[in-house]
Amino acid sequence: MTDLIIRDVRVVRPGVEDVDTADIAVADGRITQVAPRIEPEPGTTVHDGRGRLAFPGVVDAHQHWGIYNPLADDTASESRACAQGGVTTSLTYMRTGQYYLNRGGSYAEVFPEVLAAAQGRSYVDYGFHLAPMQASHIDEIPALVAEHGVTSFKIFMFYGSHGLHGRSSDQNAFLMIPEGERYDLAHFEFVMRGVQAAREAHPELADQISLSLHCETAEIMTAYTRMVEQAGDLSGLEAYSASRPPHSEGLAVTIASYLAHETGLPTINLLHLSSAKAMEAAMLMARTFPHVDFRREVTIGHLLADVTTADGIGGKVNPPLRPRADVEALWEHLLAGNVSWVVSDHACCKEETKFGEDPSDVFAAKSGFGGTEYLLPGLVGEGRKRGLSLSRIAELTAATPARRFGLPTKGDIAPGFDADIALVDPDTSFVVDPADSESTQQYTPFRGMEIGATVTSTFLRGELVFQDGKVIGAPGGRYLNRSRKA
Repeated sequence: MTDLIIRDVRVVRPGVEDVDTADIAVADGRITQVAPRIEPEPGTTVHDGRGRLAFPGVVDAHQHWGIYNPLADDTASESRACAQGGVTTSLTYMRTGQYYLNRGGSYAEVFPEVLAAAQGRSYVDYGFHLAPMQASHIDEIPALVAEHGVTSFKIFMFYGSHGLHGRSSDQNAFLMIPEGERYDLAHFEFVMRGVQAAREAHPELADQISLSLHCETAEIMTAYTRMVEQAGDLSGLEAYSASRPPHSEGLAVTIASYLAHETGLPTINLLHLSSAKAMEAAMLMARTFPHVDFRREVTIGHLLADVTTADGIGGKVNPPLRPRADVEALWEHLLAGNVSWVVSDHACCKEETKFGEDPSDVFAAKSGFGGTEYLLPGLVGEGRKRGLSLSRIAELTAATPARRFGLPTKGDIAPGFDADIALVDPDTSFVVDPADSESTQQYTPFRGMEIGATVTSTFLRGELVFQDGKVIGAPGGRYLNRSRKA
């Protein structure tokens, strides 16, 4: 029996340029039919879509629940921000060390705690990427794949001798790794070999077992941070961008790419590329190593804000927001088809945590900010002005990350897919006010920015979770074990 019909929507599908008006029928959480004027059976709920655009629910493949707040709290509040923005799947990064759970040890012990903290609290479906921080974590990769369905892993390249927010003199204490171990290029190589070994051990999952890299070079950033602070002629986000220069990204991309070539690992995701130089390096590496299936990620923050338009040092993030020329370069690459997906890099950091004693000191502030609620409406609004097709937006926000990260029932509006759907009014804009956000973050670098579209309704597996500005119902999000067949 059909449970729900979403009536009169303009259906946006990845790879399909035509946006046709249709109804969407749903049964048991899955889409069963997409066709004009589907007649409801007795007892079927009918939702009037009012001619809105119907996008596949966003797969926001880069979030950080629990980095600055308890994971259980972030799961509850930040998943509400997801629903507000049409995000129906959150893939969030998790590691051992300071922040997150503030503990070291094996993932056999840590990851069950992660799952327990999130269980029953999310308004959207969710999964985790894990970072092998110490040698023993590499040995755990096969078990994480087989037992917990974790198929994506991460390296933070700058952690070798640079902290989360700036210079650090004691990385072992920060990372909480065993004495005598180092988080360095050799470790990165062995992580790659471990991920490739997992691909070979699980050939049925090989295409979705991947490694993501935060590409910045610690030594360059440490030196440039010292230079910028000593010169004293820059401040705020301009100073922070100069302290982590774009060529630091480009060099790290190059190193990571060669290591992927050396280790035979073809599934590489280059995260949050923020600059023309980073994209230049990424494209050069794709041509140099055509056997590596590189994916290139950009965040909505780096597409919408720059060092002068962001609202103060609340825009501090790694890698930094950049000058306008870099923003325009990212858009050029996006429109040329060189960007694989767009994410939020959502990391809720409340005001009392974000800003140091001197709220004007960007180097004392914490790194990261939220923004998942602005991902889809921001990309629709700004993208349409720049000639980005609606179909391409569906690919960038849903279909491509769903395929890469092993979510076969996510990312499209077609029979058999989960009824994860975001209805968008492309003709109604809004001015960002953090007070209107479901996130518990009290500020945003997007404050005062006009976002050119509005999410009006969000469905998770056919259940209405957001409607007309309000999150509704109880949290029904599920953990996504990505080694199980749909």
